Amino acid sequence: MEKNAHKTPEKQPNNPLHGKTLEAILVYLVSYYGWDELGDIIHINSFRNNPSLKSSLKFLRKTPWAREKVEQLYVETVKKA
Repeated sequence: MEKNAHKTPEKQPNNPLHGKTLEAILVYLVSYYGWDELGDIIHINSFRNNPSLKSSLKFLRKTPWAREKVEQLYVETVKKA
């Protein structure tokens, strides 16, 4: 067995998603845009109708296309901030 069998994870300095949880991403976007504007940007019912962090996270974890849109918006928002 090699000494370095457990490699340390690669650092990803150019990846703004690296090390961010979905919850942290969503909290950031909600604080930046608010639920109303977030629902206008990304047309997801859990952002528009009685929005909550819990219901939105549940939906995003089960729905890859929606999660990708949220992650893309986060990347774009961080770049311009």
